[in-house]
Amino acid sequence: MTDAVVQDAEHQLGVRLPALLLDILQVQNGGLVAELWNAFPTDVPASWSENHVPLDDMMGIGRHDGQPSLLESPYLVEEWGLPSPLVLLSGDGHCWIALDYRVCGERGEPSVTWFDVDGDTEIPLAADFPTFIERLTAAASFDLDDADGSRSVS
Repeated sequence: MTDAVVQDAEHQLGVRLPALLLDILQVQNGGLVAELWNAFPTDVPASWSENHVPLDDMMGIGRHDGQPSLLESPYLVEEWGLPSPLVLLSGDGHCWIALDYRVCGERGEPSVTWFDVDGDTEIPLAADFPTFIERLTAAASFDLDDADGSRSVS
């Protein structure tokens, strides 16, 4: 990934991407997320779980091996009726994790938000992308055998 590719992506998306995201994409430009960091804990129930949302994969810049791209965000936002401006990081159409530029504006540091299209809900996950990355954990760390049947962090 070159500076020109990043500049072109930011121009197409109409936003400044977080520096840490660009650092991560330099190492791996999208694809599967390691099992140690494939979930984000939540304080409120999401459609996915009582206490976390998944991050099984993350979009990169450009298409690789049929993987979706961050550059498809404007189309997907419109298709799924999501608010704007967002840059989608991960999702399947029904649920998304996105960089949320609604408060900070296109040049600011976006928050990270979970969007459930089917449930018409959104859950703020982190105030910024570095905080989001710091709080990622393994989905396997969530105990499914809690005494009351609900999920909880082990």
